[in-house]
Amino acid sequence: MPRFHVDGPLSVGQTFTLPDDVVRHVHVLRLQTGYTIMLFDGRGGEFCAELIDIAKRVATARIDAHDAREAEPPYRVTLAQGVAGGDKMDWLIEKTVELGVTGFAPITTERGVVRLVGERALRRQAHWQALVRAACEQCGRNRVPEVAPPRDLDTWLDDPPAADGELRLLLSPRADLDFASLPADPPHGPVTLLIGPEAGFSPAEEQAIIAAGFTALGLGPRVLRTETAGIAVLAALAARWGGWLNENSSMSTPFSDAHRAASGSKPAYSAPASKKIR
Repeated sequence: MPRFHVDGPLSVGQTFTLPDDVVRHVHVLRLQTGYTIMLFDGRGGEFCAELIDIAKRVATARIDAHDAREAEPPYRVTLAQGVAGGDKMDWLIEKTVELGVTGFAPITTERGVVRLVGERALRRQAHWQALVRAACEQCGRNRVPEVAPPRDLDTWLDDPPAADGELRLLLSPRADLDFASLPADPPHGPVTLLIGPEAGFSPAEEQAIIAAGFTALGLGPRVLRTETAGIAVLAALAARWGGWLNENSSMSTPFSDAHRAASGSKPAYSAPASKKIR
């Protein structure tokens, strides 16, 4: 069933004119009067609506029902990404939204090849936000992650950590801690994941990042491209923290460590207590 994001608020019983971009999709998909579409406004859940009138440039829909279904993971991750060149950022944003990222912060850095200031920065932000909405339509998310305005690293680091215990992680090939050091259960507070651009962070930048409360985390012996790293980590976090589970599923499964212990099999590898992130 076609899904579209509409700036709300939406409510059951409401009849309204669809936005121009949705009307264009209605025509491209050759939808007809009486067809059912799903709408969401980013405030939670989705709405079942019927197309009641379609003209050349205008279409009208009536909202008949609300479904509280959500597709969010049981943790909150903001991806702070060093701005990459070419179309890498577009691809990265689309895929990380599909993987459940809850916010996106584009960061300009010393070694970055892209500089975003003024009107150009605002245009890029609007473009990326449109990609986020389209990705949510495609993947079934009803909450729309926000793309923050692009900022330089020093300015961004000046923001204080979240009051409810933010976990700040820096991906670095020079890190002593590996992925197994992360908590086994999803943290209650927000998580910020910081990744450098193509050439990485400079040593001075890494020192400033660590001083701002970030923990350096490695991903093994291979150095991943900037457009690969965020996707790899978010997929791994989903496996570790329950992001692949359905809405009504439980982290407790026949393959849990408790079951392995009862059956005599060995549990999955976990880092020594001295090398765990808390």
